[in-house]
Amino acid sequence: MVDEARPHAVLTDTSLPGVATRIASRQEGTDILVTSRFDHLSTAKKNKTPVALEVSIGDQTDLDSISQALDLHPDYLLINCPNWKIIPLENLIARARGRCKLLARTTSFDESRVALSTLELGADGIALACQDINEILKTRDLVIGDSEDISLSTARVAGIKLIGTGSRVCVDTTEILEAGEGLLTGSSSQALFLMEGEVHPNPHVNSRPFRVNAGPVSSYVLTANGKTRYLSELSAGETVLLIHKSGRTRSVDVARVKIERRPMILVEANIGNRKLTTIVQNAETVRLVTRDGSKSVSEIKPGDEVLVRFEEGGRHFGTRIAGEMIIEK
Repeated sequence: MVDEARPHAVLTDTSLPGVATRIASRQEGTDILVTSRFDHLSTAKKNKTPVALEVSIGDQTDLDSISQALDLHPDYLLINCPNWKIIPLENLIARARGRCKLLARTTSFDESRVALSTLELGADGIALACQDINEILKTRDLVIGDSEDISLSTARVAGIKLIGTGSRVCVDTTEILEAGEGLLTGSSSQALFLMEGEVHPNPHVNSRPFRVNAGPVSSYVLTANGKTRYLSELSAGETVLLIHKSGRTRSVDVARVKIERRPMILVEANIGNRKLTTIVQNAETVRLVTRDGSKSVSEIKPGDEVLVRFEEGGRHFGTRIAGEMIIEK
């Protein structure tokens, strides 16, 4: 973060091995020199000091001057758009990619999210100038939230039981899911089953690779930062966590939530002597993920192995409480 109101700020650059934080400042002798003057940039480069060249983009004329700045080979290009727009950032990403690291100055979580996803590649980083602690924490989670893989275990299916009709939740996202990717849902927050997105073609219906048929309204679903929510609580514009069978995760936005009454099926499985359960819609398009692929719940049978996230302890309002006793049947 670099703020004009302060003489220096801390810059975290995770791409540099062995370096956690460095000081970015307008003063000489700093780790990274922040300047808007081309002559300062040239001098610092001669002294082998990393430089963040700050430029303001107000119109197309300012945008055209970026080529001159890039020819000076700054380490970072710190962009400030007073009338913050997406088009200037798209053009800058296209011009600066591979030549230097592009940092976008932002003032909120929403601006930061757009900057980091524009042209799919996004800016290399952001310079957040904000006084709201909630906005800062949300932005921090945006930057680091998808970096942690999830450990998945194998559970052996013990039984299948047809049950009555229930209110089932389909979660439609704004992304395209891949094979082996979906949501972790289940009857217990301690044991969540990996439900695959509707990515496979079916003789009776087209694939819907943006959708996860997740389970009844009362089921838990894993979200960012290891928290759980009830499926009934999700709505358009919120964020859910997609998990690949490899354990890789990514946060995606919810486009819509569809709740409809459908016939349901109870799946029972075991890890050792621990009994795990989940309830899902009884349909060919609903699939549990396995080590080798996935299997429709209409074809699941005792002895099959499926992927789950299993943990000890209880939860309070979705947050894990280590050591708390909880019994869910």
